[in-house]
Amino acid sequence: MAPASEHQAAKVPISSQKLEIASGVTLLSGALDTASQTTLLGEIRKISSKAPLYTPTMPRTGKPWTVRMTNCGPLGWVSDRSGYRYQPNHPETGDPWPAIPQMLLDLWDEVTGYPAPPECCLVNFYADKARMGLHRDEDEEALDAPVLSVSLGDTATFRLGGLERKGKTQSFKLHSGDVLLIGGDNRLAYHGIDRVFPSTSTLLKDGGRINLTLRRVTKP
Repeated sequence: MAPASEHQAAKVPISSQKLEIASGVTLLSGALDTASQTTLLGEIRKISSKAPLYTPTMPRTGKPWTVRMTNCGPLGWVSDRSGYRYQPNHPETGDPWPAIPQMLLDLWDEVTGYPAPPECCLVNFYADKARMGLHRDEDEEALDAPVLSVSLGDTATFRLGGLERKGKTQSFKLHSGDVLLIGGDNRLAYHGIDRVFPSTSTLLKDGGRINLTLRRVTKP
């Protein structure tokens, strides 16, 4: 077990403006300070060195995504011709996913209050022209657990809909260091990323945006 001082150093300081976007959807604007973002980015680089970013494909059609991804945690979410699913190993290397960084586990505990830890942290990398169409996170058994999203790097426009794909939507910007909680009545709300704004952050040397999505997959 790590000394208490080391564990405390891994914790993420939360100092943010809390905005309720919709029932169960809360934006913690500026939740992670610059030092925390830099530390977290270092952890993600370690993860991607063990579990490299890859380009997923759409079910059935095999069309490549504009987003590259990887995972950490006991389970990873993947998409390919066979469909969407969680699995314990990287689809290209076959190796188990790296562990979720302690600072993200601490963040989950502090923000969600859920009685069990996340089992998947999906890492999405958005280059300048990458997008994410409207979708909802519905492949989990533990739908009572919220989804926790962390933004790093360039600013993006996030679109939030309702429980029906063609329902009314609203859009707002996510900046580096923002944390978004999606749960409650809107746990299965449709959402997506419409646009990434290049050169709006200096966190990533070559630009782009990283989104971390923490999920509990199985029921505790």
